This record gives sequence, structure tokens and C-alpha cells, in this order.
Amino acid sequence: MIPHTLTSSRLILDGPTQRFLDTVESEPLAPVTVAIPAPGGYGKTTVLGELARIYDAAGVRVLGPADARAATDPTAVLVVDDAQQLSAPVLAELTALAATGAARMVVAYRPWPRPVELTSLVDLLGSSGPQLPLGPWDRSTVAAYLSDHLALPPVPSMIDFACAQTGGVPKFLAHIATALADAPGWLEQDEPQVPRAALAALRPDLDRLDHEVESYLLAVEAGVGRHAELVADLLGNDADAMRDVMEAARATGLLGADGSLLPIARRAMSMLVPAERRIVVRQRLAELQRQRGGPVLDLAKSLLGTGVGGAGIAAVFQTAAIEAMATQPALAARMYTAAVAAGTPVVALAAGWARAAARSGDLDRALRLADQTIATDGAPHRAEAAEVAAAALAHRGQLGRSAELYRWAGPGFPASFAAIGLLGTGHPADVEALPEPKADSVPPTLLAGAAALMADGVRESVTGSTTAAMSRLVRASALLEPAGQALLLPDSPAALAALVGLHGGELALAESVLERASGAELGGALLAPRHRLLQAWIAMTRGKLALAREQLVVAARSVRVLEPRDWLFAVALEVGIARRNSDLATLRRTWSQACEAVMRHPVDLFTVLPLSEFTVAAARLRDQSRVRPHLDEARRLLASLDNPPLWSTALHWGCLHAAIIAEQPAAARDHAAVLAANAKHCAYCAVLAEAATCWLAVVAGHVDANRVEAAARGLHDAGLCWDGARLAGQAAIRTSDRKAMVGLLNCARVLQGRPVKPAVPPASAPTPAAHRPHARGVPPVASVASVAETGGGGVLSEREREVAALVIAGLTYKQVGDRLFISAKTVEHHVARMRQKLGSTSRAELFDQLRQLVRPNPEA
Repeated sequence: MIPHTLTSSRLILDGPTQRFLDTVESEPLAPVTVAIPAPGGYGKTTVLGELARIYDAAGVRVLGPADARAATDPTAVLVVDDAQQLSAPVLAELTALAATGAARMVVAYRPWPRPVELTSLVDLLGSSGPQLPLGPWDRSTVAAYLSDHLALPPVPSMIDFACAQTGGVPKFLAHIATALADAPGWLEQDEPQVPRAALAALRPDLDRLDHEVESYLLAVEAGVGRHAELVADLLGNDADAMRDVMEAARATGLLGADGSLLPIARRAMSMLVPAERRIVVRQRLAELQRQRGGPVLDLAKSLLGTGVGGAGIAAVFQTAAIEAMATQPALAARMYTAAVAAGTPVVALAAGWARAAARSGDLDRALRLADQTIATDGAPHRAEAAEVAAAALAHRGQLGRSAELYRWAGPGFPASFAAIGLLGTGHPADVEALPEPKADSVPPTLLAGAAALMADGVRESVTGSTTAAMSRLVRASALLEPAGQALLLPDSPAALAALVGLHGGELALAESVLERASGAELGGALLAPRHRLLQAWIAMTRGKLALAREQLVVAARSVRVLEPRDWLFAVALEVGIARRNSDLATLRRTWSQACEAVMRHPVDLFTVLPLSEFTVAAARLRDQSRVRPHLDEARRLLASLDNPPLWSTALHWGCLHAAIIAEQPAAARDHAAVLAANAKHCAYCAVLAEAATCWLAVVAGHVDANRVEAAARGLHDAGLCWDGARLAGQAAIRTSDRKAMVGLLNCARVLQGRPVKPAVPPASAPTPAAHRPHARGVPPVASVASVAETGGGGVLSEREREVAALVIAGLTYKQVGDRLFISAKTVEHHVARMRQKLGSTSRAELFDQLRQLVRPNPEA
């Protein structure tokens, strides 16, 4: 029923109802026998009120059920509201009256309750006249109603909101309209909600619900309304009784056509029904559902934080944790917490709780729970707890301890992961001593098969070929993709494949396997940063420093705190990007973090790349003593594995450059000799060996332009784009052959992806052959804006514009020279020429003029 206080001068009705009233108004004395069925709130009382007004205006008496005997008067009409509430004798009398056909009669009723006598009356009315069922209003009718009842015309968003919340039920729409009229600021809300006044207006409807209907509606609110057998168990009803309850609930008008609660009704119940009644219903539903073997996660989520306890609900929380484990490990951890709070002993579920905590990134809790379980004799699932602790420790950088725990956990995939850890820490003999699983003792799961392939791949990388190692690791990654985020892994096969690819020059394949792993969410949130960091490393290796920086930032922001292994790679990326950008300030600022990261993470086979990067940076900063102990440890580890070329080559490549920077020619020759010895292992090792030979010759002042260019292009083709360009550029500034210099500079430009242009310095510039090498030099030179002629009498050349852009960006002459592959003296010469051209009287005036003429390099 719509309150009369809201009714405007223009009654808003749907089309069929309006046409019926128009017919009555045009012929008020015509015979009429109409039934008006509708749930509560659909406007039956309003329609009957308008009908009474029409008849009264036409002089027709409007009678109620108590005056039924007078309804045969041709100047009278019988109007009955809420016929479902009438007693059986009254309904019988109305049925008899309808049977005579002598009375005009309009009867409105809810579809439930439906006593036999009401059914007889409705059937009789239907046989002699039309039914006028009232339904929810459509959008245009809602818009018309709001327009009549609000001070301002309703905007489309308000109409959509009202339709969505009320389902077009007129009574609920009236509640919202009244509340909105009193809250003009509602339109300014970012996410409008039903006003509390509109929800409070539903209190009488909720108070009239009987116990069974209320319980059913609470079950619907909990999301199990369609589970008829479950709700029947809740109410203790049989199927027939459940049908009655469901029909009674529909008759309230609180449900939509699909049987779900209308949003306004759902919010009203959550606000107005006492919390303890709602909790009791949900707890009972959850316990019944668990007993039936059905899913309980959604019900259990609604009980989190309510303080419910007891064995039954504790079991529900534990079951919900298992359900959530695959895709929502953080939620699973909360469920385990709730299970303990409800009364389950910690030791009974500590292993599962530890797994959930680890997969959600809470390694501290995971390690505490797992260690507690391992240390308790007779505790259930001790092997599982060991697996969890082993995986967590691998992420913490404790690969040796991780291998020990995996070995203790038993055969199957733990043994495979133990083998990876043992190889990674330089204990190949212990790998051979791992027991072989007995036939049929280990189920051939995806994880077991993938772990075995991972172990074989790592073993092959140490003792065999790069191609075979990559093949096994890529296959292992593909095998685990269907399992996606549901796995707790010490490392992902994709990450190991990427490391092998980076060490062996297979960057395209490494990038591809990482992209697939990221798309499949392999290893979940715990391994997402590792995949992203390795993608960043590939970008850095290729000289795509902006992309590397972007991926590094994404990786760092994806978790609250990077675990030690990921942090080691992240800091190494910071150092590597700064070094390649000739950003000495950032390099110095990051160096303390680098020293801490390398101290926190023991050296293992899979950290050679960051250690190599730190070694070069240490030489650049003249702080080699900080990394020397770690280098010694790495050499011992590699020696224990018989110095596998795939893994040792990257370390010697980094050490070669560190020796060149530190002006240690003997050490540089030693590393070059090792690289030459490794050349026969694979094509990539051969490329590095040849490049090392060229570097030594360049440093000694012997530049064979053709050989250098071939070596530089070889590095570029192997994915070391920045290294290739730098070799060509550094050779160019050390040769006294002007033609060779131009060719090498053009080669460097091409390898950087820049257009070839003349690079011969002015004739008066000093010859750059005598300048020493250093560890800087890098990416493409910045773009520069157009330059206008100045009053100083000249136009800057293209090379001068490049120099100007970098100088005003804050780079030193030496840094500018590294960027452009020219000497610092040549840079100084260009600056002097620009000052002369522009007529600048001071350095400050020169910089002001250059800022007006040249757009600085955004990457400088």
C-alpha cells in the first residue's frame, strides 16, 4: 500500500490498471467482476482507493465485506481488500454472492495464504470476469512517479538506482522517494545507498513475518534460498510444507522475480533483524551444509568475526579453509584462524594453516606454524609442514636449509625439490644419495611430474647442455600451468627456465615462458614478483631500461615487502639500471642496500646474475672489498659443481668488466681465459669469449674495427644489446683511425636502435684514443626539440643539440661522453663551441640560452 501522504494529484499507475479505471469511470453502472492478485506492496490498496473515489463520484455506493448482502443493489459495488485475511464463512458468503452473478465485485488479495474458500472465490471471479494482476513498475513508470514526488526532476542515475533497489515495487519506491525528498544531498554521493529512513520504513513488514518465513528469508539472504532441501532441514519441514513457506515469502513482496531478496529488503533485514537471529540461522545452515558435504565457504565468510564457537562451527571453518585454499589463500588463513578461535587445537590444523599463510605471502606465520608442527612428536601432517617450511625458506634465500627439509619430508616431489636445492648450493653428491621412490608409493600428480622435470633441468644445466635444460624446465612450467596459483613452490619452473635462458642467451624463450607463467598465475602471489623481476632483468639486458624500471616498480608494488630472494634481484636491478644510465648518484645511493641484500642472501647457483652485477658496481665505486667474500663463496660453489660453463660464464663476464674498471689487467686476462675455455660449451659462451678478447685488445689500445664490430653485433644478437653498443662505442673513442671511429660509432648507434649519422668530431677536437675505459655508457641519447637560430650568430649542429640536451639535464661531461660514445674532452669542446656561437658571457647564461633552445632528455 502506498501511503496517502505521498499521493500526488496525479496517480501513477501502470497501463492495464489505468485502462481498467478509465473504463469504470466512463461506465460506472456497468457490470464488473474483477480479481486483483498481487504480493504486498504492489499497490492493491491504492488501486481500490482510486476505484472507490470513481464510484463515489458517480453516486455508486462502495460496500465492504460486512455489507455483502446489499451488493445486489444495482447502485452498489462490493470492494474487498486483503481477501486472504477473511474468515472462511465470509469467503463462503462472497463466493455464493459471486455465483448469483447479480453483484458487482472487485476483490484484491495476496497470492498467499490461499485458503480453499479463497481459491473457490477467485476461480468463480475468473470465470465471469477478468483478472487484473499488479506487477512491478517499469522504468518509465518509476521515472514518472519520482518526477511527481520529488522537488527536482529525477536524473537517469536516480531512476536506475530506484529501479535496481526496489525492483519496481511501488511501496518500496514510495519509501525511497520520501527519504530522498528529505535528503537533497543524496545526488552528490559518489556511491549512493538506500537512505536509512527508507530502510526503517520496512520495519512493520518485517515485524509481521512469522518465524518460518523470517528464517526462510534469512536463508535467502545468506545465499542458499534455492537449496530447498537444505532450507527444509533448517526449518524441519517436508517438501509440501516448504512450498507453503516459499509461497508465503513471495507474497510479502520482499522477493524479486528470481526468488532473491530485493536489495532494499536485503539491507533492511541486515539493519533491522537482530544480529543474533541472523547469526543463528547462518551457523545452523553452515553446519547442515557441511554435514551434507556441500560447499560452506560463503556461509563461513558471513560468520567471520561474529564470535561463534563450538565443534560444529569450528569444523565448518576448517572445511571452508580447504575450499578457499586453491584460489584465496589469504581467506583460507583467516578461516584457519577462526577455526582455532572456535575451539580446534592449533596442532590439528597447523600444517594447512601454514600452507595458507605461505601462499598468501605471510612467511613469518607460515614458518612459525610449520616449525611448531615439525617439532611436535605425533603431530599430524608433519611432512606437509616440512614442505611448507622448505618452500618458505627458499623464498627467504635459505636454499640449503630448504633442501634439508624437503629431503626430510620424503619421496616424490619433495625429493625433486631437495635435488634442486642441493645442486643450487653445490652438493651434487648428496643428490645422488637421495633415495629413489618405491614403485606406486608416490601418486603421479602434475606437481610430482613437474618437480621431476625441474630437477632434471637444473641437473642438465650443470652437467649437460643449455638446450636440454631449457627444454625440461619449459615443459615443467607448461605442466603446472593448469594448476596455476594453487601451488606452493620453492621456485617456479618458469623462473628457473628464465635464469637458464639469461645465462645461455635464450632471452626470447625466457621471456615467453615468463609471460605464460604470469598469465597462468603460476605459484600465485608468492611467485608473481619473481616472474616480474626476471622480466625486468631481460629488459635491462636488452638495454630497454625504461621498461626494466617499469617492471621493477610493478614487482615492488605487488607485495607489502619483497622477500630476500626477490629483494636481492630488485636491488641488483636498481644497481644495473643506474650503472647503465651512468647515474652515479643513484648507484651510490643504492649501494648500501645492495651490500645488505647480498649479505642477507647466501650465495647459491641461482644468484650469480645479481652477484655479477654487484661486482661490476663495486669496481665502479671502488668498494670491491664488500663483495669479495661473496665472490669467493661463489667460486667455491661453482668449483664444487665442476665449474659448469653455463653458470660460471656470467660471473666471469662480470668479473672481467670489474677488472677492467679497476685497472687490473692481469685479473681481466684470467677471466677472459676462462671465458675462452668455456667457448666450446655453446654459441652464447663463444660470443662472450670473443667479446672478452676484443675488450682486452681495446683496453690495450689495439682496435681491430672489423673484429670489434663483429663481436658487438654478436653480443646484440645474443640479447646483450647494451653490452654490444658499449663495446663498439668504447672502441670508437679509443681508435686513432677516423674512418674506423665513424664506423664503430655508427655500429653503436645501430645496435641501440638509433639512426646512423656522421660522428666525426671537429678537426680541432683532441684525438680521443688515449681516454681510459669505465663502467658507464648506455642507452639511446635523448630526443631534442627543434632549435632556432640565435642572435649569437649561429645554429647548433645536430651533435651539439645532443650534447646540449644531456648537459642541461645535469649530466657531467664524462657521463655525456659515455652516452654519445665520445670523450669528455670532445664534450667540453662542443660546449665551448656552443658558447661561442650563442655569444654567452658566462656558463649560467649559456645554460639559460640552451634551455630555451633545447628540450632536455627525459631519460637523462
